[in-house]
Amino acid sequence: MTALSGSRATAVLTGARAGHRGVGAFNVVLLEHAEAIVEGATLAGVPVILQISQNCVAYHGGLEPLLLATLALAAHAPVPALVHLDHADDVDLVRAAVAAGVDSVMFDGSRLPYPQNVRLTREVVEHCHEHAVPVEAELGEVGGKDGVHAPGARTDPLQAAAFVTATGIDSLAVAVGSSHAMTQRVATLDLDLIAALAGAVSVPLVLHGSSGVPDDQLSAAVRAGMTKVNISTHLNGLFTQAVREVLGNDPAVVDPRKYLTPARRAVAAEVERLSRLLAEA
Repeated sequence: MTALSGSRATAVLTGARAGHRGVGAFNVVLLEHAEAIVEGATLAGVPVILQISQNCVAYHGGLEPLLLATLALAAHAPVPALVHLDHADDVDLVRAAVAAGVDSVMFDGSRLPYPQNVRLTREVVEHCHEHAVPVEAELGEVGGKDGVHAPGARTDPLQAAAFVTATGIDSLAVAVGSSHAMTQRVATLDLDLIAALAGAVSVPLVLHGSSGVPDDQLSAAVRAGMTKVNISTHLNGLFTQAVREVLGNDPAVVDPRKYLTPARRAVAAEVERLSRLLAEA
């Protein structure tokens, strides 16, 4: 089984990998996030990935309302804007997202025993490839999500190569020192391991938990071989900070647009900055 070629999402990531560039993948929680992400990437003039996680789908009570709005924004973006289903361990949700028109999906079987992760991931890949949708998977659980914290987890390059071959995935999320949901940017990545992984596999590598990674480490990770860089908590912190400032300065504000507009502006500015950083690493 081989990785998918010819899709728009595959072209963006493989092109970035070949050019030693990083691509920002930013999570959408509210419609304002999607608007801000597109605006920031447009200002930077680079491709971007808008991600909707399984947790976010649960928050909104269903997949389609936020997904369809995000797809519409991406379709009209002046830069290549891809919509990605993030951290899905529900196969039915993956199928629904594919049917709704996502550009790519992540099936997360990292908590499963290795043989089961391989089997289920391969089944997801077979379905998604039938619809020309590339698949990201994870090997070596990245900590910090849903109460899990495993900062010592590391992905083995030899196992990674075997996993890519056995499943036919199109990109691989690896554990190299980052952790989800970090609110301080203090993580130290294993750059030698990133380089070893990049040399061992034939598909783009994905860094999860990048909110906790400082700028210099993000740039170094891209130079070492990382391609897709996922950022969520960091942007949510800026969004929330902007809302707090408006409401703190004027407790009489009741129109959500009065505090969501500055929040959206703050996220757009950081998406622009980070997108440039990754693309120019």
